Parts: sequence; structure tokens; C-alpha cells
Amino acid sequence: MKMLTRSGNPDVARARANIVWLGLERLTQIAVAIVISGLLARYLGPDAFGKWQYANTLLLVIAPITWVCGTEILVPTIVHRPPGETGRVLGSAFVLRMGLSALALALTWAWIAAGFIDPTVGAMLAGLAVTLLFREPFIGVINAWLQSMTYSKPQLLASMAAAIVKAALVFALVRMAAGAASFGWLWALEAAGIGAVLVLYYMRRHGGRLGWHFDRVLFRHFASAGTVFWIGLIGMYLFLKLDRLMLAHRVSFAEFGLYSAAQQLNENWIALALMLSQTIAPAFVYRVQDKALLRRNVLRRLFAMTAALMIAGAAVLDALAGFIIARVFGPNYVDAADIFRWAVWLSVPAGIEAIGNLIVLKYQAKYVLLSKWLLALAVAFVVNLIAIPRFEGYGALIGLAAGYVAAASVNFYYIRFRLRA
Repeated sequence: MKMLTRSGNPDVARARANIVWLGLERLTQIAVAIVISGLLARYLGPDAFGKWQYANTLLLVIAPITWVCGTEILVPTIVHRPPGETGRVLGSAFVLRMGLSALALALTWAWIAAGFIDPTVGAMLAGLAVTLLFREPFIGVINAWLQSMTYSKPQLLASMAAAIVKAALVFALVRMAAGAASFGWLWALEAAGIGAVLVLYYMRRHGGRLGWHFDRVLFRHFASAGTVFWIGLIGMYLFLKLDRLMLAHRVSFAEFGLYSAAQQLNENWIALALMLSQTIAPAFVYRVQDKALLRRNVLRRLFAMTAALMIAGAAVLDALAGFIIARVFGPNYVDAADIFRWAVWLSVPAGIEAIGNLIVLKYQAKYVLLSKWLLALAVAFVVNLIAIPRFEGYGALIGLAAGYVAAASVNFYYIRFRLRA
């Protein structure tokens, strides 16, 4: 680690260390997610596992509501204000995020109590939804403060440790033959644990006091600034989960469980493409000001490298699909292998889209971001309406592919416009 962080410029050294820790945290989270999914899939069986996956899908659709005042707004505000105002900045962001998180949790519980979803799904979601109270108000706010110092190590270490503990607790509940609804509360416990550790770390760095204060002016600014980015992120997450939202109403939970098992592994593979783009972005995109060099980096280097990596990886996963599914999820999920074989090729358009998105983020093209994900969502919705009734899970994959192509097309158009000679 010390060798990796040596540099004449302390800012560069901190950035390099941050990237290393980010990579370790992402790899840990991917490994733990695969282990936990395998444990739950074998223990719950396809039907209950399908319900578990649907509850998680619903949570991931609800969660973006709490992402108001994102890091693109909060981090620059912390950086540009004197240190003495940090408590006022963080306190105002906390009040806003906690208010929205509490509202989202209350509405979710009311929806469950009204009986609009399957009782088992509702029981699972009831515990999972408690994470909303800790993720953005505590973890998100303090992580923004850490990012403002280019020092995410405390949050990443806490996240890695909590993930490992969660995996151990999942194993313990499986051994105890716990009810399916019990597992959702482990996710809430994980979020609470990370939040508590980060609060204690912040207090330790500030003389044992939290020192957060509410500022009405900052609150109004945070509530309005970044709204376009926020809506764009909501559109993106709806698109990423639309396949499961629409498929769940067309197939049994057992069939949904098979599809979700394949997509669980595939999403972890696609996450590597996103991690790659985050790692190379500073050197090849964000720090480059010359348009000709930037265009060459993106078109001739990054797109080509990403496409080659994703195609090679997808080919290997395609060939090993049966072995991987059997090893991770067990014999009851062998039918998921065929879905997985097709799903892994989504990593190619997903990786290309992730690289193109770097230019959109570099120039803070918020309306391009919003338009892109709304278009992808609309395209995927129309394709799903046609394809899912005919091809079921494979139709959902077609909808995802169409949405990724639509999003990547917007990126290409913007790159051509923004980086023209």
C-alpha cells in the first residue's frame, strides 16, 4: 500500500490510496454478495428466493428517493466553505435526507400494511426498508465529508467489515432455520452499524462532539440544487430494475427466482465495468482538458479496451455458466444457467455506456443525463411490454439490452457534439 501511495504530490498520493481502497471494498462486496446469494438461494429455494429478490428490487427502486442533495452538490459545498461551517453544511444535509428517508420508510410500511404486495415479500421488505434511515442520512452525509478530503478509507473499512459480519450472521440464521423475513433485518443492522462507526469517527476528529447544526438557507439550497441529477438517478435505477419489476407480474416467484439468480451474478460482473470506469476516469478523462487528446482517449483507448475486456469476460462466463450456477446456487437452479449465458453479454453495452457516461459527468451535462435515462427507461418499458409476454426472462434481457443501447447512443451523440474539433 505504501508503494502505491508514494508521490511528490500529496493530493495525488491520497487519490491513489483512495482508488486502492475503493477497489478492495468493491471486490469484498462482490464476493460477499455472491456468498450470501448462494446461501439464501440454497436455503430458501427458488420460490422464496424469488420473493427475497423481489423485495430487494423494490427497496432499490424506493432508495433513490432519499438521494436528494447528492455528492455532486454536497462535496463541493464542503470543500468551498471554511472548516468552521462544516457542521452547518452536514447538519442541514442530514435534516433533509433524514426527513425524506423517514417519509419513504413510513410510506413503504403503510403500503405493506395495506396488503398491496405478497405477505412474505412485505415481511422481507419491512426489515430491508429500515436501511433507508441509516444509508443516506448518516453514511451518505459523513462519506461526503470524507470524499471532500479524498479519504474514504474509514467508510470503506467499515463497509467491508460489516459485509463480512453480515455474511457470518446470514450463515448463522440459516443454521438456525430462521424464517425468511428475519434476513431483511440483518441489512438494517449492517447499515446501522456502519452509520454508528462513522458517527463515532467523525466525533473523534472533532473533539468528541458532533456539532451539526441546521441552516435554513443551506437546507433550501440542498433541496433545490441538483434536482435534475437526482431525477436522472431515479430514472437510471428504475431502468436497471425495470426488467424484474415487470417480469415479476408475468411469471411465478420460482421462475423469478431463477432469473434473479442469474442476474445477481451478472450484476456483480457488470459492476467490474463500472469500477473500471471509476478507476481510470481521473487520469484519462477528468484531468484532460485538450479536446483532441480527450477524444482520442475515449474513442480509441477506453471504448476499445472496455469492449475487449467485456467481450473476453463474457465469453469465459458464457462457457462456464453451468458450472458457476451449480456451484453458487445449487442443483435447484440449473435452469438459470441458460439465462446467465445470455445475461453476461449485457456487460458489453453496459461497459460502453459507462465509459461514454464519463464525458457527460465531466462536463456536468445534467439535462443530457436526465434525457438519457428517461429515454432508456421508455425504450426498455416498451420492449418489455412486447417481449416479456412472449419470451419471459429472455424478453426482460432484450428490454435491458435495448435500454443500454439507447443510453449509449445518447452518450455517443453528446461526445460527438462536445468533443468536435
